Amino acid sequence: MSETETPPSLTALTTYLLSKVGKTARTRLAERLAEHGQRLWHMAVLAALADFGPHAQRDLAARLGIDPSDMVKIVDELATAGQVERNRDQTDRRRVSVTLTPAGRSALAALTAEANAVQDAVLAPLTEPERAQLHALLTRVHQGG
Repeated sequence: MSETETPPSLTALTTYLLSKVGKTARTRLAERLAEHGQRLWHMAVLAALADFGPHAQRDLAARLGIDPSDMVKIVDELATAGQVERNRDQTDRRRVSVTLTPAGRSALAALTAEANAVQDAVLAPLTEPERAQLHALLTRVHQGG
């Protein structure tokens, strides 16, 4: 038995395996995104804006589960990069609307390609049908939680 071998009582737990695989995937993805000067939260904001359209900054924070003060910093960074635009609501000056720009859409496409490359590497041991099955099962678990 190797000193680095994981205890079987842990590998018998699906939650443990999910945690370990998830941590590996997240670390690899974070490293790939960092090569583009981006973080996972940047990608999440760009994806939400691409999928759901412009959002009030406060609503975007709630949708993604990001602390509103952290969202300010993320949106500031994306705005500085020209990937989002912020506009004050004319009827409520406290409300800030965030919109994806063409540069943001291009950045999201590049980040998605990086995420797909990481996904392919992490899921390399699985066949395409197994990957589809895993995705379907994880989607069910995600929607049920």
